[in-house]
Amino acid sequence: MSSARVDHQISLFRSQVELRRFDDGTLGILESLLVSKDVKSLLEVCSSLSDFIRRESLSVIREIADKSSCLALRYEALALRELRSPSNQWLRVSYEEWMTFAEHSLDNGFYSIATKACESALSCFEMNGVNDPQHDDFFRNVEVTGKITRLKDVAVASLASRSGVSCVRAQAADYLKKKLLEMNPSPSLARKEEQFSASTLFRDGIKKRNARKLLDHRRINHITSEPDSNL
Repeated sequence: MSSARVDHQISLFRSQVELRRFDDGTLGILESLLVSKDVKSLLEVCSSLSDFIRRESLSVIREIADKSSCLALRYEALALRELRSPSNQWLRVSYEEWMTFAEHSLDNGFYSIATKACESALSCFEMNGVNDPQHDDFFRNVEVTGKITRLKDVAVASLASRSGVSCVRAQAADYLKKKLLEMNPSPSLARKEEQFSASTLFRDGIKKRNARKLLDHRRINHITSEPDSNL
């Protein structure tokens, strides 16, 4: 791999990590960087990445204090494990992990994420569950499925409720805006009204001026015609 290509890959990996995208694509970039026939170049890459990851680790630790960032990192970790689990069974995410994450997301107001987590929990559980009614664990499985479904229903209802409230708020804001415009017309409308009034006054002024000129002209004609009538 050329030096320019290595620099580009390092820059791309850094941008992915800074954006907190810990997905399979990011791992692929890292793996490509660690494949090198040149020992010296490999050591330089490892040193550069080690310093960068050390700095980013401190940044991530600070971000964990923020609940939303913490949940985002947990979701990325669970999704990445799920993605890699076909070739690494020990990475498989259990339904309990997805369900716990769904509960935490729901408690913190992330209803859409909680819904997705519930769907993942159901998928994991149904994949490994028992559907035979004669099996000892059948009724327990029905109970677990019902619990996950109820949690999902709460998340969906909460999301719909919040969307409805947002819609009502938007309608109320639009109504108030229209009322304010009715009470206090916008400056542009006021300017148009002023321009209309000014042009009307201007035209009226011209008419009055022409009328005065006409009266003056008639008066002058009347005065000049009086001597002729006396003759």
